[in-house]
Parts: sequence; C-alpha cells; structure tokens
Amino acid sequence: MDSCVIPLRHGGLSLVQTTDFFYPLVEDPYMMGRIACANVLSDLYAMGITECDNMLMLLSVSQKMNEKDRERVMPLMIGGFRDAAEEGGTSVTGGQTVINPWIIVGGVASVVCQPNEFIMPDGAVPGDVLVLTKPLGTRVAVNAHQWLDQPEKWNKIKLVVTKEEVREAYQEAMFSMATLNRTAAGLMHKFQAHAATDVTGFGLLGHANNLAAQQRNEVAFIIHNLPIIAKMSAISKACGNLFNLLQGTSAETSGGLLVCLPREQAAKFCSEMKSLSCGAGGQGSSGAWIIGIVEKGDRRARIIDKPRIIEVPPRGSPAAHQDNSATSPDANTSLS
Repeated sequence: MDSCVIPLRHGGLSLVQTTDFFYPLVEDPYMMGRIACANVLSDLYAMGITECDNMLMLLSVSQKMNEKDRERVMPLMIGGFRDAAEEGGTSVTGGQTVINPWIIVGGVASVVCQPNEFIMPDGAVPGDVLVLTKPLGTRVAVNAHQWLDQPEKWNKIKLVVTKEEVREAYQEAMFSMATLNRTAAGLMHKFQAHAATDVTGFGLLGHANNLAAQQRNEVAFIIHNLPIIAKMSAISKACGNLFNLLQGTSAETSGGLLVCLPREQAAKFCSEMKSLSCGAGGQGSSGAWIIGIVEKGDRRARIIDKPRIIEVPPRGSPAAHQDNSATSPDANTSLS
C-alpha cells in the first residue's frame, strides 16, 4: 500500500501516514521543493484522501556546497515544499535537517480519517477501466535536458528531437511533477473508484503490478495506451534499452494516479479532470487518459505488444490547445 492505515483507539478513526524522500533531479531548487512535497502527498491522494493534517520536512544539506550556495539553495527548497503543502491545505510544522554528502529532500504526511474518507486499494473488478492522471516520460525528459551539455550523449538523440523540444519537455515534466494529485483524489470518490496507486519509481508497469497483486478479486490489468510527454518515446527508442519507457519500467517521479474505475464512470472522470485543469489556468495536470482494462486473471499487469502512444504536448505549446483525443469516445471504444 502507498500509506499505512493504523486504527486508533478512539472513535473509529484511523491514522494514515506516509514518508518519502529522494535526491534532486531538476535545476530549480524551489521547484524541487514543490516536487518533493507533491510526491509525499501523492501517497495519501492514491487512497482518495484529499486532506492532510500535518507535514514534516526531511532535508539533507550537502557538505560539498559552499556556504553561499547553501544559503541561496536551501531556503528556496524549503519555500517550495512549504508552498506546495499550503496548496494541499496543510502546513509544515517541523522535521529534521542533517549534513550529508548529498542533498536529499522529502517528508512525512499524516492525517486522521474516518473510514469513508479513504478508498482501500483492493476493490478492482473485471470490467473496470484503468485511468492515468499524468503523462509518462519524466525521467527521459530530465535526462535529455542534462544531455544538452553532453555532446557524446546528445548525439544519440539529436536526429529525433530538437533542443527546443527537449527544453519544452523538461519544463512540462517539472510542472507535472510539481502538480498535486489532490483533484484526482477527490474525483475518485465522486466516480466510485475501486482502487488506485501513484506511479513513481517503479514505473507504470511496476506500480500496476503492485496494485494488481493487492486485489481481493482474481483480476489482471491490461494496458493498451501510453500517454507520454511529446517526443520522449522517440528519445527512449533512440537510446535502446536505457529507459524502457514503452515497456513501462522507466522510473517516474511524482507521477499521476493509476485508478481503477467502473467502465461507465471512466470517461466522465477524464472529462472532469481535463476541465478542471483547464480552469486552473493551465497550471494543473493536463487531464487524464484511459489506458487499459481490468479482466479476470492472475493479479498481474501487462502492456500489450504494440500499445498506442499518446503524444502529450507540453502546456503552452500550440498543440496543447487542441483537444486531446485520449479522452474522446475513440479511446473508450479501442478498449472494448
């Protein structure tokens, strides 16, 4: 499970709690703080929990940084973490800071819930539809951006992507990772979600397998569609087996929710996600995509041999203003 659920002694309440931390992966320390906070909260959101009572921040300051850099970078990282927590309706009340060879950033999120406030991730049934709420490809985008200054690596991908496309994809990945999954968590209740998890370090297939293994019913998850930040699938192919993005094992950071929904609710969930993100001035997630189905099976997940690649244009680009066909009836019928 993404979070621990601990029944309390009083009043039929449960403590739901999670922790996570990792190393910086983007250049902007403020955005890195936001991404770290979004990543921690995502474990609560994966259980349909929209509120958080308290957050702690975990921060490791690198002993290799000089004092000037430390005094510039660390307050920005802390500020980003705090701002994302406030966006999630909570606050950071403490934590721990240590000196270490590396920068590490993360936190702890806690909430006391009634049973109707969370959705246990074990109720998928045959006939459900799988929905993903953020595009894949963040690891590829971050790495490709680093390669702009490394000619020997840039030469591997320069035939399939331009430098401007890499910069746009990097910005999209950064904003996507920093976006809270709170909206999706609320819609899980509205549209009767049966189970969910967030997609992070194990990649789409790794987390789909973890979720499938937890189901009470004998089900299998079959993934047909892969929504991917534009051009990242081409980069992945050009790099051979380096990322395995199309195989579903490329690591994601602060990815979207993978949600099991009743078939009749999935398209409405996607439509509402899309309209809410547009209403947020383009700063929210770019919507949601129907990516597969739940069948009777052996509690495993698989991606079909030739999945449909949905190229997700970076926000702000001309293509981003066009309706994404992934949430149209065509995407629904392709899974029937």
